[in-house]
Amino acid sequence: MISVQSWFDAQRLWDFQQMHHEPRPCSVGVSLGSHDLGVAEVAVHLYQRGMFPLIVFTGATSRTTRDRMPRGEAEHYRERALELGVPASAILVEPKARNTGENINFARELLAERGIDVSSAVLVSRPYEERGAYATARKFWPEVAMASASAPMTLLKYVDSIKDPRLVLDMLVGAQQRLLIYPEQGFIIRQEVPDSVAASYECLCSEGFTSRLVSATR
Repeated sequence: MISVQSWFDAQRLWDFQQMHHEPRPCSVGVSLGSHDLGVAEVAVHLYQRGMFPLIVFTGATSRTTRDRMPRGEAEHYRERALELGVPASAILVEPKARNTGENINFARELLAERGIDVSSAVLVSRPYEERGAYATARKFWPEVAMASASAPMTLLKYVDSIKDPRLVLDMLVGAQQRLLIYPEQGFIIRQEVPDSVAASYECLCSEGFTSRLVSATR
């Protein structure tokens, strides 16, 4: 059972991750691989609204996706986009990235190799990774104007879509930890974290939602 307090703390982390950027027409959409095909669907929706003419799906596999997406996260995203009517000519696949830094860097390199000029981009991620994606892109691709986007849904609706509440809370805690420790490691830009958010993160850690934490000394 997940306690009422843990749900309260998870909601606080969820709300903090939402950046509320308003997508505007830009050069490219970069869709970050994960276990959640909804990320690809959000990218498709934005493409169909005319927000960008090209989608880069980026991601290999992880311990969470190797069984669900054996052909790789980016490839499964591509297949979903094709099912939803996106032409193959509007899709690029980057199949090697295993973390957000590689998502950004490998996508940037792929676009450069194809001779595609990028002045602005929308980063499409899971709802609880908006800040992490944005902070990573501002670190490694600072010359490009960035906005974050994700599925517009509540925490409870997202949990219902994934069917694994503990996984979602573990992922929320892991995403928050990275916002706290990655600036010093040079992986993301620093963002101010309110004391209340830091306190909720600590409470969730103490309740055992720690399976997605990384070493602070990497």
